[in-house]
Amino acid sequence: MRRFFYVFSFLVVSFSAWSQSPFIPLNADYYHLIDRLEIRQGRWADGFHSSVKPYNRQSVVQLTDSLLAAPGRDFSDTDYFNLSYLRDDSWEWVPSKADSLRPDPFTKHLLPAPGPGDSEKPFLKVFYRKKADFYSLQTPDVDLHVSPVIYFGIGAEQVSGQGEANTSSSHYPFVNTRGLEVRGTIGKKLGFYTFFADNQAVYPQYVNDYAQLYRRPISGVGFAPGEGFAKPFRQNGTDFLTARGYFTLNILKIINLQFGHDRNFFGNGFRSLLLSDNSAPYLFLKLTTRLGKKIQYTNLFTELQNTQDVKVGSSLFTQKFAAMHHLSVNITPQINLGVFEAEVFSRDRLDLNYLNPIIFYRFVESYRGSADNAMIGLDFKATLFTHFLFYSQFLLDEFLLKDLTGGKGAWTNKFAFQAGVKYIDVLDVPNLDVQAELNLARPYTYSHLTTPFVTAGQANYAHYSQPMTHPLGANFVEGLGIVRYQRKRLYANGIFGLMSFGADPPGRNYGGNILLNYDSRVRDEGNFIGQGRRTLVTYADLRASYMIRHNVFLEGRFLYRFKDSQYRPDSYIDNVASFALRWNLPYRNWVF
Repeated sequence: MRRFFYVFSFLVVSFSAWSQSPFIPLNADYYHLIDRLEIRQGRWADGFHSSVKPYNRQSVVQLTDSLLAAPGRDFSDTDYFNLSYLRDDSWEWVPSKADSLRPDPFTKHLLPAPGPGDSEKPFLKVFYRKKADFYSLQTPDVDLHVSPVIYFGIGAEQVSGQGEANTSSSHYPFVNTRGLEVRGTIGKKLGFYTFFADNQAVYPQYVNDYAQLYRRPISGVGFAPGEGFAKPFRQNGTDFLTARGYFTLNILKIINLQFGHDRNFFGNGFRSLLLSDNSAPYLFLKLTTRLGKKIQYTNLFTELQNTQDVKVGSSLFTQKFAAMHHLSVNITPQINLGVFEAEVFSRDRLDLNYLNPIIFYRFVESYRGSADNAMIGLDFKATLFTHFLFYSQFLLDEFLLKDLTGGKGAWTNKFAFQAGVKYIDVLDVPNLDVQAELNLARPYTYSHLTTPFVTAGQANYAHYSQPMTHPLGANFVEGLGIVRYQRKRLYANGIFGLMSFGADPPGRNYGGNILLNYDSRVRDEGNFIGQGRRTLVTYADLRASYMIRHNVFLEGRFLYRFKDSQYRPDSYIDNVASFALRWNLPYRNWVF
């Protein structure tokens, strides 16, 4: 381990000679603006492979540069607005054209030269000199961006049809978040990012029901979806801290290193069945190697927390590890294929065998004689006619050919599948975009066994007791439809879902909850998607947002969710209306 640390330190110190940009935080609304530019371009971006998220800021600015140089189809006013928005948000990477923007050579000394992202009305001549940053500093040695983070939302909830008595109740969910976001570079060589926020929230009824699967059954411990440790707040709320941070640099011209505490995402859909941002942030080391524009190879090494294991006194949570490879190849400028591999393993220390970035993990597992959790996957995407993106994913959690082809519903027949399409500027209506997506996962996918040598939760594909892919875990099929429309600062968004899954009666494991030991399965054969208590969820989330200034949104939302369960006491209708102020924070879509 000491030798490995010395080699790592030598690479960091010796080869950090190329400029490096921080990454844009994961944000479904923001990333849709970037992805639609790539679709509109009709070929893949030069600076990044969009199946691997997040993207770095410099590459996104390069994408806007290429579109402005060769727009293809005519831009709408909203397209120009979005291009300016993305460039203002990463203004430090926008080439300066100050000299060409000055009115004439005889008066240029009287007026300051406008620069990228300049604000028309700075506050006290110090704050908001740039549209995107509350405070910014740029010198030859340091580039610094500091912004506040605020989210305050309040709503009214009506839950009806609960239980056999068909009762109803009213609640008042809210979210209160205050924090700070800092990013920048040192000498244009070392990029860094940090985020911290304090949160209190009261969630809608369906989120509290979801928490029953994943909350640790210990007094004084709460639950927040997509977050780590949480404490109870008031009667039915939760109180938690959010923190993320990393540094990034290029250790070679073609190899980027990122180390820190954050989330990652592999895929092109609303969901990912390989790795999503559903769970809490985690510690990771990521190496991204780019071989020209056609090949990008990503190595992701993570330390995860197993909160299923019983924590005794002041002991630490039990740690586990995951190592992942993702190879993305642009077969043509319009067709991309990705290969994914992951291994979740449990040791008392990091197993150096899995640090090999160019080896087949299944071999390492056999070589070590371990019972680690191995998964392989494929992802595919194609863009057509500057309007369409077709995408899919396939993940295989077991490979027993006789069970896969036997047609007997063997429990080892564990896989997940996704297929989707994005259609931008529908019927040539500017900035009207639709998306359709199908996701499914067989029972017991992502779960693993517990033995006398492997404690509960040490090899399942979960972090902080939450799935690292789809929030429904496994044993489900889901259809989603998303409609987006934008008119400059006004955004309208609708998410419509139909989800069918099998819930577990007490003491039974039908394969939906990936935290359970798959050795407790109900049967070896005859398994099918939706087994258990049949549950159908109909979901509609309507949201309208208005950006009153850069990254400051006022938004209203209405949610309708109908859960129809074979077990009648679990059936109910949930209606939520809410209003919020959101500043420098993404909107989180809790669709489950």
